[in-house]
Amino acid sequence: MIEEAQVAKEIEGVCLRLLARREHSRQELLAKLALRGFDRDDVLPVIDELAEHGWQDDSRYAESYARFRIQKGYGPIRVSYELKQNGIAAFDLEGIVQEEAGSWMALLEQVYSKKYSHDTVLERNEWAKRSRFLLHRGFSGAMISALFDELNIRFL
Repeated sequence: MIEEAQVAKEIEGVCLRLLARREHSRQELLAKLALRGFDRDDVLPVIDELAEHGWQDDSRYAESYARFRIQKGYGPIRVSYELKQNGIAAFDLEGIVQEEAGSWMALLEQVYSKKYSHDTVLERNEWAKRSRFLLHRGFSGAMISALFDELNIRFL
């Protein structure tokens, strides 16, 4: 019994150190503690207790993470995927993108303008290269086509 309490205190200490640096999702904490050799059955009650006290909150983590990635110029597909990888299944990104950039299309245009000049005629290879870059950033093909139409970009 004393050993269990000692392990729980050690887990709590590690969690608090991690959470003091930045927000972590529940799944991230579980993974990091597993790498340090802690048993999942010992970790879960500690994380539950931290969540009850408000020290760990998946929705706060998701908002913080999404805000950071949107500021870095990543699109809805990429941000949603990364959140799912970190254990956040459902999260509404629309409110955050409106605060940060106005809309996904506005963000897409910012990302494009920061990297490329506004040439209206591109060779096929350059057009494909720019499209791949934006796809990799997490914007859909339809959004990229709409941007190229809006900017009147054609390829030879």
